[in-house]
Amino acid sequence: MLFTCSPRPAQRAAAHGPATDHGHSVPVTNGKKSLTVDIHCHIHVPAADAMLADLPPENQARAYGQASTLTDEVNHRLHEKILPKLTDAETRIVDMDASGIDIQAISPSPFYYNYAYPDDFTRSTCKLVNDTVAEMVGSHPDRFVGMGTVPLQNSEMAVTELDRCIDELGFKGIEISTNVNGTDLTRAGLEAFFARAEERGILVFIHPIGTSFSERMGDHYFNNLIGHPLESALAVGHLVFDGYLETYSDLKICVAHGGGYIPAYPGRFDHPYPLREDCRINIPKPPSDYLKKLYFDTVVFSEHQLRHLIEIWGADHILLGTDYPYDMAEPDPVGHIKSVEGLSESDRNLVAGGNAARLLGLA
Repeated sequence: MLFTCSPRPAQRAAAHGPATDHGHSVPVTNGKKSLTVDIHCHIHVPAADAMLADLPPENQARAYGQASTLTDEVNHRLHEKILPKLTDAETRIVDMDASGIDIQAISPSPFYYNYAYPDDFTRSTCKLVNDTVAEMVGSHPDRFVGMGTVPLQNSEMAVTELDRCIDELGFKGIEISTNVNGTDLTRAGLEAFFARAEERGILVFIHPIGTSFSERMGDHYFNNLIGHPLESALAVGHLVFDGYLETYSDLKICVAHGGGYIPAYPGRFDHPYPLREDCRINIPKPPSDYLKKLYFDTVVFSEHQLRHLIEIWGADHILLGTDYPYDMAEPDPVGHIKSVEGLSESDRNLVAGGNAARLLGLA
């Protein structure tokens, strides 16, 4: 079985010249009848690290939240251990084959958002990171597709880089954070960005980095364990209640980590809608109507939670994800989907890869 990407002319990115072939066929591996696509996996770019290290101290602004000394030490040891997985295509493919993944939709480490830095600097790091993603995709175009990062603190620059990612690099998605330096996505002047993402039909992958509520989350890796799903819940809440999913009704949005807390508790959104005008000022329909437009990945770790996502939001709105190669990754992504009792083969195939293939334009 072959899934063929939409043909585009091969082009060469200016900074590194990665050869890209946008007209390739994607094989299903291991003799399987269905495609498996990992929507949530990351790459690290040492050259971009060097750019960050060269900044003067007064510009080294990082709004990712504070962590304890122990958490910093654990993160450092982990990074050293998994760096080959983050940077080497052959190492990734070995792991993909072992876990039954046909295609990775590679997105940059969220560390490279860099929204707090000067606009021109962030634009430069985005270009370098995106070109590096394109190089890895070009090395094995049958196994990888690219998702890029943009300087979201400047909507005009973000639109320009989004277009470059699509037209020059052949990317299928754009990864963004849940906020821009603590300002909600719907209040950060991003109307032009969301309009262009909708117009181009590209997938927007929302992935938090730490938390903007760090004061009580320094210990126990809470900035990730609690901060990430909380940040996603706030981002989704604003997209719904501020009317962005009404205005940009054709946006394709996937929210990492199962969408955070909101998909597990939608009733609390809907209950006040007919009772309070402050909960319906921007939206003519109940909040859950807009939640149904969103997609969520499978990185929720428990069969119960995954079954809930599929039952409530539909198998056609859930996408296999791993968070490869971090310690917060799902170690058995295909087995995780198979663990959901009563899931039909057709629905399992949608979650495993059919939905991602459709949203990324692979099918």
